Amino acid sequence: MFVATLAGVFKYMELPEKYGPFVQYKASIDDKTINENDDIAILDITGTESVYVLFLDLYKNVKEIDEELKVADAKLNHRSKQVLEGYL
Repeated sequence: MFVATLAGVFKYMELPEKYGPFVQYKASIDDKTINENDDIAILDITGTESVYVLFLDLYKNVKEIDEELKVADAKLNHRSKQVLEGYL
């Protein structure tokens, strides 16, 4: 299982350019229309060059994020989980 570490939480309009393609791809999968004030969490997947995108308004709690990441064979590290709890 891979470890997912929070790279940051950004508003769409403040999102670093390098994450743009990942966010657009995830939005198409989630059938999500991105608003400029959406909180978007970017997770780095340790041991890979991959990132995982979370649109935080789609989750009620960290348990829902854990379940989604489990399907991707990843698990949030403790500190990332604590920070995301503050956003949900």
